[in-house]
Amino acid sequence: MMKKFYAETHEWGQENNEGLFEVGISDHAQHALGDIVYISLPELKTMVTQAETFGDVESVKAVSELFSPVSGEVVAVNEALLETPELLNQDALNTWIIKVIGSIDTSKLMDEQAYLESYKD
Repeated sequence: MMKKFYAETHEWGQENNEGLFEVGISDHAQHALGDIVYISLPELKTMVTQAETFGDVESVKAVSELFSPVSGEVVAVNEALLETPELLNQDALNTWIIKVIGSIDTSKLMDEQAYLESYKD
């Protein structure tokens, strides 16, 4: 199983093939947001930078910016989310938002165990 790395801002990045990363949001994030009603996605070939915004997600409670946990070029966007953004509520950990060819600096991210411990009471 591929290892996910998490940003403090609740996005995850996972390398599926050498240099190809999927990016999504954590289960904690989708719970905090509540019912997700809209997501804005970047255009293909957009360059994203680790720790910088690449879009936003809107729920019935709030609008939250999405921060990329990886740097590189967007090569795919999950267009199903444009029609059905609630897929993120149903299975956040297995629903990617964008795919990026690039790199990840794991020194600025947490592994799953550290991430889960970071917001426990």
